[in-house]
Amino acid sequence: MLLLFVLILPGYVQAEITMTDVDFTPRLQKAYFEIQKLRLPNARKLIDAERAEQASNVFIPYLDNYADLHYLLISEDRVAYKKLLALESGRLDMVSQLSDQSPYKRFLLAEIRLHWAFAKLKFGDQASGAWEIIKAYKLLEENRRKFPDFIPTLKSLGLLHVLIGSIPDNYAWVTRVLGLKGNIQAGIREMRIVQQEEPFFRQEAELVDLLLHAYTLKLSSEQQKRIRKWPIEQPDNLLLHFFATTVLMKENRSEEAVVFLNEAPGGEAYVSFPFLKYLKGEIELQRGNYDAAAEHYLSFQKQYRGFNYIKDAYFKLFMCRWLAGKDAEANVFIKKISASGEMIVEADQLAERTAKEFLAGKISAQQKTLYQARYATDGGFLSKAWAIIQNLSENNFTAIAEKTEFNYRKARILHKMGQNAGAVPYYERCLLLSQSVSPGLGASAALQLGYIYIEKKEKQQAANYFKKAMSFKKHEYKNSIDNKARAALTELGQ
Repeated sequence: MLLLFVLILPGYVQAEITMTDVDFTPRLQKAYFEIQKLRLPNARKLIDAERAEQASNVFIPYLDNYADLHYLLISEDRVAYKKLLALESGRLDMVSQLSDQSPYKRFLLAEIRLHWAFAKLKFGDQASGAWEIIKAYKLLEENRRKFPDFIPTLKSLGLLHVLIGSIPDNYAWVTRVLGLKGNIQAGIREMRIVQQEEPFFRQEAELVDLLLHAYTLKLSSEQQKRIRKWPIEQPDNLLLHFFATTVLMKENRSEEAVVFLNEAPGGEAYVSFPFLKYLKGEIELQRGNYDAAAEHYLSFQKQYRGFNYIKDAYFKLFMCRWLAGKDAEANVFIKKISASGEMIVEADQLAERTAKEFLAGKISAQQKTLYQARYATDGGFLSKAWAIIQNLSENNFTAIAEKTEFNYRKARILHKMGQNAGAVPYYERCLLLSQSVSPGLGASAALQLGYIYIEKKEKQQAANYFKKAMSFKKHEYKNSIDNKARAALTELGQ
């Protein structure tokens, strides 16, 4: 079935648009879904076969770009990034040849710009990436005004409305000056329209919707079921296995996540994905299986050619040795952190800071229990985490920062075990102690207190804690915590 909206929707000037310009052929449709499965070699073969028959088809540069985005985000290949970036203008020029009366013109131009926005942001080209987002937003808004019945526009416009709506207040003036309007709930509604009415882009819209809820908003019970069901429905889809793994790990359900991780398809048919080794290391570290974890981290480092999670992998290798009582081996890894990788993602920023603190003698052996409890909690191994920390008190620790973290760890375990009343005093104690020594933990404690008071239906108290969470300055979790707090405040009508 060909999705030739230009031939059937009212108001389009059909005579100016040839089928060879916008023809989503069955072969290109298959390529699109192969890309979403991360089966990039086969997708590129399908695209090239179509190119040989009708090189002027504008869906070809769109899918070329879509495949390149997936490759770059996974590989973090700087050489390929520079090479592929040079192709952007030619692809945009080709799409620009479409008639202004085609709803696909601005839509595909915006899609290509959004692809490059995400790639540029990934590779550190912040200003250029932001400019791509602005251009894409303007194109999509214009397309919606000009062709209000063209549903695909809402897929990416909805995403941008959510992202812009999640920007903290202190940066909101920038979006207003640039004429960008965000609204989280409106953006979600727009993507839901695509899921309901547009069969071709349904899966992409649903996936974006789920990821936004997982990382910025909050997953509903139905969405959690969908995350688990999707890879079972598509066992050959590596991307869905990856997202099910990472979302479940984020939800502190590593025992479930490892099932999807172990069942993830691989081989020559798929793009190389060394990060899966890193995830296996994370789960074994959470379990306390330090030798097995170290093997996975070392395998990740051997295969990976990117620039993110390098510092963190060395830090986790340090942890695998330090927590196992092998301090001399641990010191070899801790000393490699500052000279390796970059500090773009929060995990690498935390690894860099913690390494400096450890080498400066600011992290004592007393903290080993705190790290063990933390990793077990992160994985959802709550019985193990509670066994580690239940008989400890503030008096077992010397430094204020250690006392702060003890209170936070104990609160988190109780909170996740459903004992909210027991968690609140520990969160509040953490918040009190954190002011000058651990702003990240203080912000996290305030965020969690906000969630607890939402459950208690004490909305004003919840709002106060969300605002408190956003008030902490310069800590490694600021972006993610501020986004979650802002989203929660929006849902509360504030």
